[in-house]
Amino acid sequence: MTIQARIGEVTERIARRSHDSRSIYLERIRAAADKGPQRSRLACGNLAHGFAACAPGDKAALSGDVVPNLGIITAYNDMLSAHQPYERYPDLIRQAAHEIGAVAQVAGGVPAMCDGVTQGQEGMELSLFSRDIIAMSAAVGLSHQMFDAAVFMGICDKIVPGLLIAALSFGHLPAIFIPAGPMTTGISNDEKAKTRQLYAEGKVGRAELLESESKSYHGPGTCTFYGTANSNQMLMEIMGLHMPGASFVNPGTPLREALTREAAKRALSITALGN
Repeated sequence: MTIQARIGEVTERIARRSHDSRSIYLERIRAAADKGPQRSRLACGNLAHGFAACAPGDKAALSGDVVPNLGIITAYNDMLSAHQPYERYPDLIRQAAHEIGAVAQVAGGVPAMCDGVTQGQEGMELSLFSRDIIAMSAAVGLSHQMFDAAVFMGICDKIVPGLLIAALSFGHLPAIFIPAGPMTTGISNDEKAKTRQLYAEGKVGRAELLESESKSYHGPGTCTFYGTANSNQMLMEIMGLHMPGASFVNPGTPLREALTREAAKRALSITALGN
């Protein structure tokens, strides 16, 4: 059996096994899509709450039913190197939205933890649990029915899977995932391994070991090895949920900023309002 045939066989088996639950899900998404943009049916008091903090121009735009509003779900925090670049992304996305006559709002934030920090500590027990919290947190943000499309900003282990669960739960809203990219290369693996070996032999102390590790994980971006963070980014791009070529562009570069802006504009071109 060829690889292609085997993939087809597995796909067909999954389709049969998931038929009932998938049919229920697809019917729910179709029903939500058939209702059209939800913002137009919000009561005036609801809508006024939804854009109370917006600039006057954005309020005027959102008062009608034809200007798209992009919901931003962010996993930003500045303790995780992979997520620190997201601090400026909402401003970039809002600017990109304004350039094409649209609006963008941060719909909500989700927690993000790093297995690299919690490894071997009590905090690592929260890792798997956090995925469902992330999915629920993103769903809370999108539940306000203010949005016609969404962008999801998150990387790493349980964060992307949690965001993807939320994106699927709101599958009637077109969505794009926005990566932050990997940190630039640090010291070589051989050099890092050598210092670790010397530490294990008692020939260098904690200060030398920490200096070596800091030179390896040394700046903003995902880890410098092919772990869950970078594999998540690759998978999102393979699935067509990133802008093409977006996964492995370093943070803080002109291309990274251009890809972020383009992701926002692309999401706003395929909204629930129509292309």
